Amino acid sequence: MKDFDAVVFDMDGVIFDSERAVMNCWLKLADKYGIENIEKPYLACTGTTVQKTKQIMLEAYGDDFPYDEYAKEASRMYHEKYDGGRLPMKSGVIEILDFLKGNGKKIALASSTRKETVINQLRDAKIIDYFDEVITGDMVTKSKPEPDIFLLACEKIGVKPNRAYAIEDSFNGIRAAFRGGLKPIMVPDLLPADQEMREKAEEVIDNLDNVVLYLRN
Repeated sequence: MKDFDAVVFDMDGVIFDSERAVMNCWLKLADKYGIENIEKPYLACTGTTVQKTKQIMLEAYGDDFPYDEYAKEASRMYHEKYDGGRLPMKSGVIEILDFLKGNGKKIALASSTRKETVINQLRDAKIIDYFDEVITGDMVTKSKPEPDIFLLACEKIGVKPNRAYAIEDSFNGIRAAFRGGLKPIMVPDLLPADQEMREKAEEVIDNLDNVVLYLRN
């Protein structure tokens, strides 16, 4: 087995197929209101906080873009469809959590999403008890790609960053884990790894089942 003490997971796009779900809501809004080329700025927002997302959208569409109004509508669409345990989990989530627990490894979550949403989704999926600590975007001042959220997660579980793997799907998440001195593993979701990601990640692995194989060997 690889020599490590903990794994820190991102949530959206790693544990849940939520980034794709949110993007589909924004695509419906774009069609409804005639917003052009929504995919590019949306993908730039993956792994960031609500505040950073708004900044990216205003930079893309101008200061008069009614982001708050659209975001509320997208959120309403999302929660109507996926609340109550209906949000699809990624393949291999239970397997990797069981593997880590069975081998005495610490497990933390470092998600840019706000705490209430994170806790509700983990609880609805009946996996919250696997996590020793849950760190969310509203608990740190600087969002990914800054390393703050990963460093706080490691501090809370009492593990040095270089003794922890970070599992991420987004470019900003990999940058954050790399800057924090963790060992990043990229499991791509909406965007494939580019050269920068391959340089910053310890490994790029296509799914969580294969991450288990990697950690075991």
